Amino acid sequence: MNTDKIYAEQLANEYALKDTSKVIALRKLDAKAKLPATVFTYTFGIITALVAGVGMCLSMKVIGSGSTTMFVLGVIVGIIGLLVLPIPSALSLRW
Repeated sequence: MNTDKIYAEQLANEYALKDTSKVIALRKLDAKAKLPATVFTYTFGIITALVAGVGMCLSMKVIGSGSTTMFVLGVIVGIIGLLVLPIPSALSLRW
């Protein structure tokens, strides 16, 4: 019967409220404060990579009609996507 008591104490200790230090609370607060910036950075980076990919596909005539207009449009869209792509990493260094 002593093992039941030990087991019950282990379960109670596992689910009991634990005292958290101020350092742990500050780390959680810091992670919570940085979350919106991280989500924005990843979302913006993914969208700009997709724009650059669409531009490359247009210029290589993978998608579109294959005309010269689509080629020029693809080059322009690809360059815009590639120029905007480093912005999220630069912004994440500031936050």
